[in-house]
Amino acid sequence: MTSFIAPSTSPSPAHPVLAEVVRSGFTEGHHRGSLVVLAADGSVELALGDPAAPVFPRSSNKPMQAAAILRAGLDLSGERLALAAASHSGEDFHLDLVRTMLAEHGLKPDDLQTPPDLPLDPVQAEAYLAAGGVREPLTMNCSGKHAAMLAVCVRNGWDTATYLDPAHPLQRLVGEVVAESAGEPVAALGTDGCGAPLMAIGLVGLARAFRTFVLAEPGSAERRVADAMRAHPEYVAGTRRPDTWLMREVPGTLSKMGAEAVQAVALPDGRALAFKIDDGSTRALGPVLARALGLLGVDAPVVARIGSAPLLGGAAEVGEIRAAF
Repeated sequence: MTSFIAPSTSPSPAHPVLAEVVRSGFTEGHHRGSLVVLAADGSVELALGDPAAPVFPRSSNKPMQAAAILRAGLDLSGERLALAAASHSGEDFHLDLVRTMLAEHGLKPDDLQTPPDLPLDPVQAEAYLAAGGVREPLTMNCSGKHAAMLAVCVRNGWDTATYLDPAHPLQRLVGEVVAESAGEPVAALGTDGCGAPLMAIGLVGLARAFRTFVLAEPGSAERRVADAMRAHPEYVAGTRRPDTWLMREVPGTLSKMGAEAVQAVALPDGRALAFKIDDGSTRALGPVLARALGLLGVDAPVVARIGSAPLLGGAAEVGEIRAAF
């Protein structure tokens, strides 16, 4: 049974500026937020804002959800396990594997309770619409996770019609895994954009959870999820996504973004980070992530690629969104 603690209702002081928007040499905007960096021993090395305050990690919780699916007895590995922890781009190879995972357990796309949506990747969405595609549950970025949730319900004889109910055995187990991995109680329960139950934890807990996954014993559910995500990052995100680039180009890194500008990363030695941009703007996510990776000592060309966020004036580059810490 997942226990919950009531989050504080008192107003928080303004969080620090994590990124600034500079156009033609003029700072026209700011993005505030909270961030935490953990040292290899798990201690807090840097804290900006209030990283202990509960947030909804959104899709950054997906590794924990995938670990719960394994603990419930579904034997997933490789690309299938990576896709169970994915916010996929809706590329053909993603959709093909979701269909396969459903069919392997006597399920079909109509069983998915994801809301109809277009592919998450803008380039893929344009191609999909040009080919006559329409919004479908299958193309929603969480359909891999939902396919795995349905499959474990079939495996255990659990009701598939109510698999998103917070009282469902699977969702109760997810809550237990989230709390255990984060090392803190779940602070609040909500509903994610895909319809699945969503558990709130602090950013310190989120970074701790990712650290737990990369340091877990080989063969454990947590380590199996981390290993699958790192071995098949294109199934976790897509071919044009920063999570994929980072896990592919910095070996051993575990990375997962979440909606509303949440990001968590762990390096293989246990160093980790997590942050959230208060206004949910994903345009600030790359520059903040790149700066935080630099603070962790990650020195690779992909960091500059992730951090590049130019502003255009007409067809020319006239400014940038840049980290401010």
